[in-house]
Amino acid sequence: MSNEILHLEIDATMAGRRLDRVLAALLPAYSRARIQQWIKDGQVTIAGQVPRQRDKVSLGQIVEINVPEEEEIPWQAEAIKLNIIFEDEHLIVTEKPAGLVVHPGAGNYSGTLLNGLLHHDPGLAKLARAGIVHRLDKNTSGLLVVARNEVARLSLIQQLQDHSLKREYLTVVQGTIIAGGEINQPIGRHYRDRTKMAITPSGKPALTTYRVSEKYRQHTLLKVNLSTGRTHQIRVHMAFIKHPVLGDPVYGGRLKLPKNITEEFRNILTGFKRQALHAQKLGLVHPLTAENMSWESPVPEDMKLLIGALRSDSKQ
Repeated sequence: MSNEILHLEIDATMAGRRLDRVLAALLPAYSRARIQQWIKDGQVTIAGQVPRQRDKVSLGQIVEINVPEEEEIPWQAEAIKLNIIFEDEHLIVTEKPAGLVVHPGAGNYSGTLLNGLLHHDPGLAKLARAGIVHRLDKNTSGLLVVARNEVARLSLIQQLQDHSLKREYLTVVQGTIIAGGEINQPIGRHYRDRTKMAITPSGKPALTTYRVSEKYRQHTLLKVNLSTGRTHQIRVHMAFIKHPVLGDPVYGGRLKLPKNITEEFRNILTGFKRQALHAQKLGLVHPLTAENMSWESPVPEDMKLLIGALRSDSKQ
């Protein structure tokens, strides 16, 4: 596999700043120390010249970065507690708690759901991504299905593509939504912050449908269904329609509090530090038996407390 080549154009917000600081801001997935090492090693060029870390960049310059290929780190089995609600020789359905990363990556090479799955079933090491065919964000809780063999893996991928694998989420969003609807907007990497996603014409098609479950004074409880599985899809789409997911640290914006609330309710709202998003229902066709199967995950305690407080506030 060849190294990745990045081309970054310097805009007005970056012009006049040190090269290493600009690259650290544009590439938050990499540490500044690592970026400085790339510059020292000649992996960064501007107009064919190798710059210094402290050189100031200018408007319109194109910075070319030859990102060195990562040394592959073998996945390790780890004794991580899993809440498995169904398994047979073909499938594992598990409930992922908020805070658990699904797949090893930059900054999270261990302690992930994948590491725990390999401990539970070492045979998963033979499959691509250990049988994981879809993901949940680190701070999203809920149901996730894993294939235990190649036949099941290919079947689940096909079901994701033809939308026969059903996923329903429960979420609390900011603002009052009167009725359900759908959001059909393409999603791709943010043009500047590569750790974020954004609505962009060059993105992949993304379709989200939602319906109102409960309305509160300044928030709404929604049931959301995905027809596609883009990264951060629900979070990006809800922010796009100006109803971001409550507690979302990336797309949530400023928290808006209802007027005349109790101190206890204020503390619950301000203290909810993850996106209020839970993968509540999962439905699929069994890869071998063709049986329609479905599971439902109870609302986690932190969201249950949040919803209860929203209900109580609305009755006052």
